[in-house]
Amino acid sequence: MDIGLLSVSMNVYSTMRIAEEAKNLGHYVEQIDHTKCAVKLGSGKPQIYYQGDNITNHFQAIIPRIGTKVTKHGSAIVKQFEMNGVFSTARSLSITRARNKVRTLQIMARKGIPIPETLFSINPDNIEEQIEILGGMPVIIKLQEGTQGLGVILAETKKSAKSIIDTFYKMNTSILIQKYIEESNGEDIRLFVVGNRVVASIKRTSAPDEFRSNVHRGGAAEQIEPTKMELNMALNATKHMGLGVAGVDIIRSKKGPLLIEVNASPGLQGIEEATGINIAKEIIKFVEKNGRRTRK
Repeated sequence: MDIGLLSVSMNVYSTMRIAEEAKNLGHYVEQIDHTKCAVKLGSGKPQIYYQGDNITNHFQAIIPRIGTKVTKHGSAIVKQFEMNGVFSTARSLSITRARNKVRTLQIMARKGIPIPETLFSINPDNIEEQIEILGGMPVIIKLQEGTQGLGVILAETKKSAKSIIDTFYKMNTSILIQKYIEESNGEDIRLFVVGNRVVASIKRTSAPDEFRSNVHRGGAAEQIEPTKMELNMALNATKHMGLGVAGVDIIRSKKGPLLIEVNASPGLQGIEEATGINIAKEIIKFVEKNGRRTRK
């Protein structure tokens, strides 16, 4: 197969590993920097250009690795490939939905998947009331479109929470506020879904003096065996988001597992190193099963 790997650089671990496994399985793979792609609309069939070349019909499948800062443009490029009949491991609509934490949690709540108590508002005049709606302190304040633990703040006092929330509101920055789940103890679990299977699972533990468990923030990771409920939550969340590949993050609470995020471009390094599982190969095998059927 001819596979387009939409990523800004081959120096990124996940991009490098996916390309490596595609080649190992006998496929042609090309890294395409989606930030340098352009789409021509108008007379005739829409065309996708990359560095002066028309790549509209170059690929039977694409694997998007779209970064936060270029979500809108990257999703538009993915959408054009989709409209031209190219299989994608992540639908354009699913990428934009997953990037926004509020939209993700709205979908999960509607589908009956347990999530932490969450509130979002743009009203700077009733911050104290917002905190009380969540049951008081402490609270977690999150940017709606943060990633890798960036833009996630633990506010332990009402004074600090009001100051942080008020600042974000005045900066016209979209946030959400969540009740802090103390018993999670700086831990969460990441379940990596490919197709209709959870192919790997890890528990991530925060570094000392840090409550965020992301490996990028210095956290540690170890392989675990998730519960049946956690497996079902991850698979259902991925299906409801319309993703073929996803990283589903869950915390364990006294009330049971709670979903906190669905990542449309999950990183491979931490989970491959912790589990020894060749996840990149699983992604390519998933593409093999689906890409050829959509070729026009």
